[in-house]
Amino acid sequence: MSPATARAYSADVVSLLDHLARMGGVEPADLNLVVLRSWLARLRSTGAARSSLARRSAAARSFTGWAHRTGLLESDPGARLAVARPERHLPSVLRQDQAAALLDVPIGGVVDGAVDDPAERAVALRNRAMLELLYATGVRVSELTGLDLPDVDRSRRVLRVLGKGAKERTVPYGLPADRALEQWLSNGRPRLLTDGSGMAMFLGRRGRRIDPRAVRSVVHHATALIPGAPELSPHGLRHSAATHLLEGGADLRTVQELLGHASLATTQIYTHVSAERLVAVYRQAHPRA
Repeated sequence: MSPATARAYSADVVSLLDHLARMGGVEPADLNLVVLRSWLARLRSTGAARSSLARRSAAARSFTGWAHRTGLLESDPGARLAVARPERHLPSVLRQDQAAALLDVPIGGVVDGAVDDPAERAVALRNRAMLELLYATGVRVSELTGLDLPDVDRSRRVLRVLGKGAKERTVPYGLPADRALEQWLSNGRPRLLTDGSGMAMFLGRRGRRIDPRAVRSVVHHATALIPGAPELSPHGLRHSAATHLLEGGADLRTVQELLGHASLATTQIYTHVSAERLVAVYRQAHPRA
């Protein structure tokens, strides 16, 4: 599990045990199916989304399974816990023309900053390189910010990415992204470089490895400049890249490998996005739709 997932699961288990105490339970052995269902019902009554309930159910099942294996519970009540599948919302994505417009925004303005100041121009070149790489590769924001200089092979135009579960994969990128990287590495990064920069590919204004929140801010401001574009996060650029790959003829297995999905089922949501687009275009264009 990622650190964030581990923290979320721990908080869920604390919430479950607190609910057990409220129901008069004093020992782990008091945890049963009635308590589990009551806990989920209380969470549902407070407005928790189905996706949150599904995650909390998974945390509870993991905990009761462990408690049973270690002898704290005589049986595993979580094994009998039926949970509704989380709703799968179609992600907001850019159209291909909007993605092109996003990456053609001139240096300067909200995204890139004033170009008269050398430090601001360095930030502008960094932002452009990050936007190009996010869309070109579909990497997660944590994967982008975790890149080190040796992870980028510009001779082959590929990234070495460390994804979820410490799984390493190689992701290609195109010539426009390479040109943006060249500008950043030659004319941008040296301006922000400090003794604390280390080997980090992308740096913040103080010379440290850039924070994911800063990348989210860059993407948010960039998409705000594109007329009609949805409000996107870096994950939205990942969704857009995957959708456009499929629209361009890429097969699902290839997209799964590029995105670093453990399961093909995760990648399949993008086929629904493309189908939605297909239906929308058909209804708009066909005279008897």
